[in-house]
Formats: sequence, structure tokens, C-alpha cells
Amino acid sequence: MKIFVKKIAIAAFACLCSAGLFAQQHITNFGVVDTTKVYEQFFRNSSAVKSYEEKRATFQEEVSRRADEIRDLQTKLQEAQDLGMDSDVKKYQDSIRIKSSSLKTYTQQKNTELNNIKKNLSNNNEFYKNLNRTIKKVAENEGLSMVINLQQSNSILWYSPAVDITDKVIESLEQE
Repeated sequence: MKIFVKKIAIAAFACLCSAGLFAQQHITNFGVVDTTKVYEQFFRNSSAVKSYEEKRATFQEEVSRRADEIRDLQTKLQEAQDLGMDSDVKKYQDSIRIKSSSLKTYTQQKNTELNNIKKNLSNNNEFYKNLNRTIKKVAENEGLSMVINLQQSNSILWYSPAVDITDKVIESLEQE
């Protein structure tokens, strides 16, 4: 019987020791942030974004105006073809070709310009420095040991919305 009690005491002691080891393990808590959402929310009302949106609207208006001119010429071309006015047909075809080429070049140039502006907006270093400080602050307040950018990690297959701190980061940025 003493051997049996001794074995139970040793087993209990081993359990207590292993429980202590498990208690010392650090459980990693992580969060995710959708930086694109933060960026869009934070900069929605900024002058740089408003300027970009104005340029984009102006560009779209010009494209629409030029496209309307081409449609008008196509209508006139069809009328000239129906009436057998060969000299006018040639004139309208040349004009449509020139204006279509001009519209294509204009569209390419303006798209490049808008893409560059958008890229510069999203690479705003001061914003990202502030964002990183804010993420660190929110993560520490939430007791997180790791925060993953939802946009730049193709390896995230699933995450619980409970670990998404995006809205808290936005709120914190807006309070500064």
C-alpha cells in the first residue's frame, strides 16, 4: 500500500511540475488590420484625395466629351454613306480615325497620371509612420503580440472577426 501511495504522490508531483511548465508558456495573441480600409477611411476627406477625385472627374468628363464627338461623326458618316457622298465619307472616316487615336493617347496619358497620383497617395510615408505607431498602441492595449496586414499576406486563409482591429485603429487615428 505504501508503494501505491508513493506512486500516486510521485504522479501528483509530476502533474504539478508539468502544470507549472504549461503555465509558463506564452500564448501568442494576434490581430489583423486591413490597411487599405484604414487608408481609405482616414484619407477620405483629405485635400490630396479630393484633388485626385477632382482630376479623375475632369478626366472622365473630357473622355465623355470626346467620345460624344466621335459618335456624332459616326452618325454623320452613316448619313453620308446612305446618301452616297463619297468625299464626305472619306472626310468623316479620317476625322473619326484621328479623334479615336487622340482619345486613346489622352486616355493612356491620363490613366498613367492618375495611377501615379494614387500611388503617391498610398505611399505617404508620414501616414504609414503614424499608422504603425497607432497599430502598436492598439495592439498593446488589446494584449496582442502580433498584427498581420490583411492586404499583404496571401497565406491567411481564414481569421475570426474578433481579431480584426482595423476599426479600432481607424478610431485611434481619428482621435489624434
